[in-house]
Order: sequence, then structure tokens, then C-alpha cells
Amino acid sequence: MNDDKIKELFQKRDQNAISETAKKYGDYCFITANRILQSEPDAEECVNDAYLAVWNRIPPEDPADLGAFISKITRNIAVDRVRRLSAAKRGGGETEQIVTELDECCGSAEDIAINKELISYLRRFLKRLPKRDRDIFVSRYYFGYSTGVIASRTGYSEEYIRTILMRARQKLKTMFEKEGLL
Repeated sequence: MNDDKIKELFQKRDQNAISETAKKYGDYCFITANRILQSEPDAEECVNDAYLAVWNRIPPEDPADLGAFISKITRNIAVDRVRRLSAAKRGGGETEQIVTELDECCGSAEDIAINKELISYLRRFLKRLPKRDRDIFVSRYYFGYSTGVIASRTGYSEEYIRTILMRARQKLKTMFEKEGLL
């Protein structure tokens, strides 16, 4: 079923909207959540929470890209769960490290997520990065891959990946400071 028909089901409050969304985007959402949480049961729960969130947000919202919409919701739910879990045990996990790295250069992830102006700046920033650096940045900060995984996928050393990420964060911070956003 295409996205427009699924959105119509949500608009009509038809429960088939959730099952159709699960058929089309369930695996993708699960992979996104599981990369962040590293726990299949927690990832499944996040995906179910994402379905509920979409149900509650459509209507009134009418996302242009349903896949991106549910993916972002799933990712945010998973990151929130990691924060809660790490606050409870202060374990120093990979996702918490990713969030901390981004917080240092551009404020909290929540501030970025809710401020469309910042998102616009972030998109411009990513377009200015060389493709290699952009792919590494997105792999780390959107998909949550460890620097080791990125290194093995790209063929670069882990230290080189960390250097690229550090320089990209510095460039992002400089851009935000110039724009008066920090």
C-alpha cells in the first residue's frame, strides 16, 4: 500500500493504518531502534511506541514523507530510552557518547530536533561537507554506528574516522556560532 493510502487510513482512524505501516516500515524502524538500543526487545517496544506516536500525530499532522516521519519518531524514542537507561545506570554506552559529542558542538539534541531553523542550518552544513565526511557524519550521528564499524565499512582507520568527526563537529560549531545560534 502506498503512503497516501496509509495516511488516509490514519486520517479515518482506521486501525489497519498501523498494520499497513508495520508491513511497509516495521523492519526499517526495528533496525533503526536496534542499532541505537542494542536490544531486540527494547527495539520492538520502541517501534510499537512509534506506531502509537504516529497514530496520535496523524491527524493533525500530514507528513510529506511517511517513512522519514516514522523513522525520526522511532529514532527519537530509542534515543530517549537510552538516555533514561544510562541515567539509571550511568554505563557510558555508545549512544550516550554520540549524544554527548553532538551536545558539545551544537547544544542538546532535543533543541536541534524541535528547532526547524537549526535543522535548515544543519542541512546546509551537511551539503557543504565532502561526500566522504558527510557519509561518516551521518553514519555516526544519525544511524549511531560506532567509529569501529564506520572504519571497517570505509577502509579508514578508526583514528582517522574520529579525526574526521572531530573536524566536522568543529566546523558545525563554528557555523552555529557565526549564525548566532550558540
